[in-house]
Amino acid sequence: MKFKKLIAGVTGFALGLILVSNIPVYADVAIGYGQGTQVNAENMPLGALDFDAQYKKYNAYATTPDRNRIIITFDQGYENGFTSQILDVLKEKNVTAIFFLTGDYAKKETQLVNRMIAEGHMLGNHGMTHASLPLLDENSAKEEIMSLHNYVLENYNYNMQYFRCPCGEYSEKALKIVQELNYKTIFWSGAHVDWLTDKQPNPEQALEKLTASAHGGEILLLHSVSQTNTQILGDLIDNLRQQGYIL
Repeated sequence: MKFKKLIAGVTGFALGLILVSNIPVYADVAIGYGQGTQVNAENMPLGALDFDAQYKKYNAYATTPDRNRIIITFDQGYENGFTSQILDVLKEKNVTAIFFLTGDYAKKETQLVNRMIAEGHMLGNHGMTHASLPLLDENSAKEEIMSLHNYVLENYNYNMQYFRCPCGEYSEKALKIVQELNYKTIFWSGAHVDWLTDKQPNPEQALEKLTASAHGGEILLLHSVSQTNTQILGDLIDNLRQQGYIL
């Protein structure tokens, strides 16, 4: 698969250390991920590069090593009526994406999930219940991942390989658990505030922001519940390609 070839050999980060009380001993702290706003000369967020450098030993990544490529990913927590339109645009533009599913989405949206598979997209694991891994004991963390893995394998005949931490929270121990389950952890190096369905960003401003922040090796996080994303996706793909990036 495209991303499997790209991701082997990248580098990781920890931003926004959050001390949490009553966490199991194994977790110590939950870390809230964010790529930050500072960038290098290639427009790459320093936070994402730091994450890669620190956590690649756990197969955890915020960028892809192919600096000519941008990978589009969507988090699929629930369906808001836009995913079919997003799939239409991706098909028209001949772009494949990674869709990170929660258990609820995988169980309810069978037609859309089957379409994702049929049209060559990749499915990622976003947790059966979208629970923050550092707040779970080790057995519960493994169940959170593998119960969804097995459900998708049994019901869609699809073997997921990539995990995105629910809530954007992780710990070093959590990353190690994901690795032990033969998964790679995928964060992101580009995103915008697109998940507030009652407070959607202005489409023109969102398109300008995502275009201006583009960088080689970017893993772009989008949410399919966003009307703005649905409206700008085709133009965004065109803009990224005009900058010379492969999608």
